[in-house]
Amino acid sequence: MNVHEHQAKEVLAQYGLPVPPGIAAFSVDEAKAAAQKLGGSMWVVKSQIHAGGRGKGKFKELPPEAKGGVRLAFNLDEVAAHAKDMLGNTLVTVQTGPVGKQVQRLYIAGGADIDRELYLSVLVDRGTGRVAFVASEAGGMDIETVAHDTPEKISTIVIDPATGVTPANSAAVAKALNLNSDQADACHDLCVKLYTAFTKGDMEMCEINPLIVEKGTGKLVCLDAKMSFDSNAEFRHPEWAAMRDLSEEDDKEIEASKYDLAYIALDGTIGCMVNGAGLAMATMDIIKLYGEEPANFLDVGGGATREKVTAAFKIITADPAVKGILVNIFGGIMRCDVIAEGVVAAVTDVGLKVPLVVRLEGTNVELGKKILRDSGLAVVPADDLADAAQKIVAAVRKAA
Repeated sequence: MNVHEHQAKEVLAQYGLPVPPGIAAFSVDEAKAAAQKLGGSMWVVKSQIHAGGRGKGKFKELPPEAKGGVRLAFNLDEVAAHAKDMLGNTLVTVQTGPVGKQVQRLYIAGGADIDRELYLSVLVDRGTGRVAFVASEAGGMDIETVAHDTPEKISTIVIDPATGVTPANSAAVAKALNLNSDQADACHDLCVKLYTAFTKGDMEMCEINPLIVEKGTGKLVCLDAKMSFDSNAEFRHPEWAAMRDLSEEDDKEIEASKYDLAYIALDGTIGCMVNGAGLAMATMDIIKLYGEEPANFLDVGGGATREKVTAAFKIITADPAVKGILVNIFGGIMRCDVIAEGVVAAVTDVGLKVPLVVRLEGTNVELGKKILRDSGLAVVPADDLADAAQKIVAAVRKAA
C-alpha cells in the first residue's frame, strides 16, 4: 500500500525524525489558509499523487511551458494560483506514464534553506533477505540518472537484524552521504529512528529524497518522503485504512482485493487467470515469447471457490484493453471443476465477447473439461502451456 507524502511525513514524525512542518490541503482556500497558518514568506506547493518526478512533471490541461507539480510561492496569491493550477488537473511524470494522475490534494510546506541535497532510503534487500539503507550524496530530482550513469555514487548498507543499526552501519551511511563528524552523530540517530519506523511500521520501502543539510545550522532534515507498506501486515495496522487513497488505485485491483485475489493490471491485451504465482509469471512470459503482452497478473490461489473464480473472470473482462483471455490452471489443491464452474458462471453473467482459451490439468481435470464442453461456450481447449499461448495469441491477432 502506498501513501502520500504528507502521510509519510506524519509517520516519520511519530518516530521522532526531523520533518519540516506542513499541512495537507484539498481546495484552493485550504491551501491559502495552510500557508497563513505556517507563516513565513515562502512556501512550497506540492501535488500529492502516488508517483515520483512531480517537480519535473507536466499538467495535461496546462500549456507546455507551465511549471511542474512542485512550485515555490512567495506570497499568498501565488499559493492560491498554484493550487488552482494543480487541483483537478492531470499530472504526467516519468513514473505515471502518459496517462498521468489527477491531483486531488496538495501539501503546503514552509520553504527550506538548503545547503546540500542527499538521498537516503530503506528497503528490503532481496539478495540478502535483510533490511538495507541505500545512500548517496547526489540526492534530488535526478537520482534515477545518478543510479543509471554513476552507480558508484550509490552505496548499500545491509543491517543485521540481530543487532539493528550499529555505529559502524551509521558511519557507513554518513560516509556515503559525505557528512562531517558533527553531522555523523545526527546521522546515527536518524538511521536508528528510520530503521525502527521501517520495521515496526511494516514498510516495504521508505525513501527520503531529498534528505537535506540545512544551510547555516548543518541539521539533517527529511524534506520529502515516499513510503509503501507491506499489505500482508494489514491485520496489525488498523490505522492504515484511514491512510488508503482509493482514487490512486486501479478500480480492478480494488475489486480484486475484496476477494483476496492477487491481481495487478498491466498494459497488454491478453487477460490471464492462473493459479499460483510462479505459473502466472510463466504464463505472462510465454505470452510475450509468442509476440503479445499480458493485460494482467492474476493468481486465484490454491483454495479458490466458484465465487472467487467468477469474480476474477469478471475483473478480467471489465478491462476494455483485453482482447482475449487465457485460463491456465494446474490443479493440485485447486480443482479444475471449480475453475470451470466459475468461468461458466461468469460468462453467463457478463457474456463472452473475446476469444477464450482454457488449459486445465490436474485434480478433476476431466470433470472440468466436461463442464466447459457441456456449457456451450466458445472455449478453445489447449493441451499444454505453449499450445495455450500460441492459440490465444493467434485468436487475438485474427480478431484484430
